[in-house]
Amino acid sequence: MDAHVRNDNALGAFLRDRRCRMDAAAFGLPMGRRRTPGLRREEVAQRANVSVTWYTWLEQGRGGAPSADVLDRIARALMLTDVEREHLFLIGLGRPPEVRYRESDGVSPRLQRVLDAMELSPALIKTATWDVVAWNRAATVMLADYGAMAPRERNVLRMMFCDPAVRARQFDWESVARFVVATFRADAVRAGAAGNVEALVDELSRISPEFAAMWREKEVGHHGEGTKTLRHPKLGVMSLEYSSFTVDGRSDLSMVVYNPSTPEVAAEVKRLIEAANPGVSAP
Repeated sequence: MDAHVRNDNALGAFLRDRRCRMDAAAFGLPMGRRRTPGLRREEVAQRANVSVTWYTWLEQGRGGAPSADVLDRIARALMLTDVEREHLFLIGLGRPPEVRYRESDGVSPRLQRVLDAMELSPALIKTATWDVVAWNRAATVMLADYGAMAPRERNVLRMMFCDPAVRARQFDWESVARFVVATFRADAVRAGAAGNVEALVDELSRISPEFAAMWREKEVGHHGEGTKTLRHPKLGVMSLEYSSFTVDGRSDLSMVVYNPSTPEVAAEVKRLIEAANPGVSAP
């Protein structure tokens, strides 16, 4: 530990640790004779567009609390991950940073295998703007054939208000639609994606007077958990219990899992999956 970094200075210790992990050669900086590995304080200060004195004080635990803007510039200068950036704000300001929305680049094969392991439970992963980006076999036969849709059409709001087949499956369409709109509004704002959904909101408002009216009500909601009643075209009216989870490390993604509410419903789901996939038996 640097003698100038106090033992109780968590911010300074974290900054120095991440600075020392940086590869000066990767930035085209002269190697020369360096007393410590990584970047020098003045090099980080230059990359962050802050004074060397101010940055030095931060590492030494002097000068008071930094601003959010300064921490954000230092996070970029040190090329921190999202988790590291959040940790920097928590130890520097006592709060997480404002959310930065990023477009989803899909899910990892490992996450897809998590979905596939739930063979009798329809499950999907959606973005903060409610685009479905992954699903399992049970979701295909119980909810919608996402694989047959163009990526643009896999948006839950667009399906709810523009797809007659999806609308027909809702036992109480108006109630479900209000819930979807309210929860979508809250999710988009929470993820910092309010600006990213303006085009979708404008489009649906032109296409659907019902959506336009519900959007004007400015209701907000939370997905959480509950029971969803479906009017399935082959199985008739049936209930599924659902739970929603944020994907750890991917604040832009959430997983929704639907479980058969009774053994009888589970048996019906199993029969439907096996019928849709001859030769493949569900457990």
